[in-house]
Amino acid sequence: MKLDIPPGDFAGYIFDLDGTLVDTMPLHYRAWDQAMQAAGLQCQLDEELFYSLGGVPTLKVAELIGRHYGLKVDPHAIFDHKETLFKALQKDAKLIEPVVAIARRVAATHPVSIASGGPREIVRRSLELSGLAPLFKVVVSADDVTHGKPAPDMFLLAARQMGVEPTRCLVFEDAEPGMRAAVAAGMRYVKVPSRTKK
Repeated sequence: MKLDIPPGDFAGYIFDLDGTLVDTMPLHYRAWDQAMQAAGLQCQLDEELFYSLGGVPTLKVAELIGRHYGLKVDPHAIFDHKETLFKALQKDAKLIEPVVAIARRVAATHPVSIASGGPREIVRRSLELSGLAPLFKVVVSADDVTHGKPAPDMFLLAARQMGVEPTRCLVFEDAEPGMRAAVAAGMRYVKVPSRTKK
């Protein structure tokens, strides 16, 4: 995996979780596919559509997928079903080692944080199961902000909790909404190529 790290004197580092530190995106896809089919989707969930929504809060994803397919859905019911399905798969997630190695290295000398579009319970569980929880004292989830990615709120809150100026933070992200959120927050970012092409 090649990561283009921009030059700069960064004082804090913010990491997305799913698809950036932990390879959970294929598992999320399976859970979304099953949950949407249970909600009336007559075909397999489009993978491109799913990956284009990376980083968007889970409840909003349910609304957007439903709207895309013209389905009248209860986003809260789909959210609950999808998270239940995902929890059963979560233990199978593997670390994205090159990014984890960077996180471990910079955490020795700088503040680090998580800014994830997932719900707090799922984010915390992922960190525990992956063994990464001790590394991150600051964890921001979709439950902590009104506007999720691509709005900058999550990253700005993480910077504030780390005590670092937003412009001196470097973000690690795998999805377009997260990269847009980093730019909106005035932060540089590293694109993590988490999706393996078929």
